[in-house]
Amino acid sequence: MYNILVVHGPNLNLLGEREPDVYGVLTLADIDKRIKLLATELNAQVKCYQSNHEGQIIDFLHDNRKWSHGLVINPGALTHYSYALRDAIAAIHIPAVEIHLSNIYEREAFRQHSVTLEVCIGQKYGRGLESYLDGLRLLVEHMSEFGEKTEFEKKSQ
Repeated sequence: MYNILVVHGPNLNLLGEREPDVYGVLTLADIDKRIKLLATELNAQVKCYQSNHEGQIIDFLHDNRKWSHGLVINPGALTHYSYALRDAIAAIHIPAVEIHLSNIYEREAFRQHSVTLEVCIGQKYGRGLESYLDGLRLLVEHMSEFGEKTEFEKKSQ
């Protein structure tokens, strides 16, 4: 069984209210519920977490690095400028998939650049909830193919 962190960045707690024409009408609770259902089908368990604070997200990643085999992360606006988050993802040595509900490549110019993508195995975007589900599938497929272990398990060998 794979242990997977699912992290939602700033403002995602307002899903369902915030710009529904861009982000859809599902709430974050709706999205987490669907992620957990798919995780069960994929023989995985997830810890879902949301914060509007960069440091809290980094602390969550650090605190859960020994438990987790992989990461699905929607960094929100942190995608575009947070080198601290980029370094945290790299530092925990687990495969990560970057997620965006909207198509960031068809939006404002600043949204089209990701500093976190370079430390991820892939990116899914523009499909709302399906971006998360596609990202979870990609992550589990990657771990199945490469036999990923947690960083703690690797050091224990």
